[in-house]
Amino acid sequence: MTNAMSAGSRSGIDPRRYHEAVQVDSIVAAHEPVCLYLETTNRCNLLCTTCPRTYEELEPPADMSWELFSTIVDQVPNISRVVLHGVGEPMMVKDLPRMIRYLKDRGAYVLFNTNGTLLTAKKGRELVDTGLDELRVSLDAADAKTFIEVRGKDFFNRILRNVRAFTDMQAREKLSTPKVSLWLTGMKETIAQLPDFVRVANSIGVKEVHLQRLVFFDEGAVGKARPDQALFEHLSREEAGHIEAAEAQAKALGIFFNASGATEPGTSLKMATDKNPWALCRRPWTVMYFTANGRALPCCIAPFSQKGYENYTLGDATQATLGQIWNGPAYQSFRAAIQSDNPAKACTSCGLRWSL
Repeated sequence: MTNAMSAGSRSGIDPRRYHEAVQVDSIVAAHEPVCLYLETTNRCNLLCTTCPRTYEELEPPADMSWELFSTIVDQVPNISRVVLHGVGEPMMVKDLPRMIRYLKDRGAYVLFNTNGTLLTAKKGRELVDTGLDELRVSLDAADAKTFIEVRGKDFFNRILRNVRAFTDMQAREKLSTPKVSLWLTGMKETIAQLPDFVRVANSIGVKEVHLQRLVFFDEGAVGKARPDQALFEHLSREEAGHIEAAEAQAKALGIFFNASGATEPGTSLKMATDKNPWALCRRPWTVMYFTANGRALPCCIAPFSQKGYENYTLGDATQATLGQIWNGPAYQSFRAAIQSDNPAKACTSCGLRWSL
């Protein structure tokens, strides 16, 4: 179980560009993954109306054990980038600082998304001391009322205080890392708040804002993760105006603002012209995702795109080595399907019907 994957090297590889150059003409991956997504926990302290875990138990509740975490990481010694989140809140995990240090000692770029509710002064200091590269705060609203409607609990003002205290500490100590960003899920219900969202970010010392894609089940939609909330292909002139106003506001405040998702995770709000847009995906050749229980999934979007992990499970890190999983029969079959007219159902609408 601890054998390292043999292919690939971090030297010369920029994980942000790697997916553009990777060869996908074979169902066998020529190189080891450049990025790992490790779901440090599937537990959460919010009840977000855009998240499937609010409405059903996806897997037994768990934090990823240190044994499972280290076993996975040790098998990819040259890993370039590691994302420590999945469907839960990473800052609920006691071993999180230890996990970050373990990865930083190996030279990996490390980041995770948090809801910010647990970003106390003590935990903020721990994150700084680990060498964490990036901290993404998912806020999803520009006021407390909307926050409750979207995220299920009244933590809006607490999050603002927590993030403001963290960025103040960074400013006092002239700390450039972790890079802090604020995220809003693009929905019909919240797009009008985008200019105010940029102002909120500025008020708490955050200089990077992202408008994130809304992911929803094609069938059996839950909560607010519904087709009628999506912006993709249905952006009105008024809604486009909100994005333009946010762009102008960000420029005036010196804030980096990404309104389209660029090429990751979505290309734009316009319909893809490719016959099989899912075939453009490079993740099956570059990324491995493991749940808190060790289940290998194709990517971080899959749990939000189709119900039933059994439909797209590609292996189990508690039962096989990463090398056996990475180029095993399930992964090869998945890669072959994504190059065809009949991919896995979780992939069919990726970048096509979803929002940003």
